[in-house]
Amino acid sequence: MPIEIERKYLVKYNIWDALAKPKGEYYRQGYIVNEMFKTVRVRATENQGFITIKGKTDNPAVKPEYEYQIPKSEAIELLDSFTENNIEKIRYKIEYQGKTWEIDLFYGDNEGLIVAEIELDSMEESYQIPEWIDREVTHESKYFNSNLSKNPFKNW
Repeated sequence: MPIEIERKYLVKYNIWDALAKPKGEYYRQGYIVNEMFKTVRVRATENQGFITIKGKTDNPAVKPEYEYQIPKSEAIELLDSFTENNIEKIRYKIEYQGKTWEIDLFYGDNEGLIVAEIELDSMEESYQIPEWIDREVTHESKYFNSNLSKNPFKNW
């Protein structure tokens, strides 16, 4: 079973704003199934579409995950016809000390929120924390994208 090991962090806005960044990529995503123990997510990027099935475990940093590329046109059809409460964001990929950090700058109802994620090969894997990282929120479920689609940042 494929497993995703991911840690989430908030970003220091002032340092992030001043940071030289690569071009980000627009993402729109929504959930066909958004339950406590499983999600089925559809995502459309600027050039591709994806459908992702995730499970839940006792550790929010570790989840079973199946992800498949689909045509972008089909992803948009699924988003328009089968999902509610879509989220929108620009994703930046930053290389730091040999690891790729994905930084999501949210829009719409989640505007003002910036979350960084790092995927790991194991829970024991060590990595360096960039200066623009604030604090870890891996275990705070309100920062899960699936929850942001139901209870957006503007409502906190």
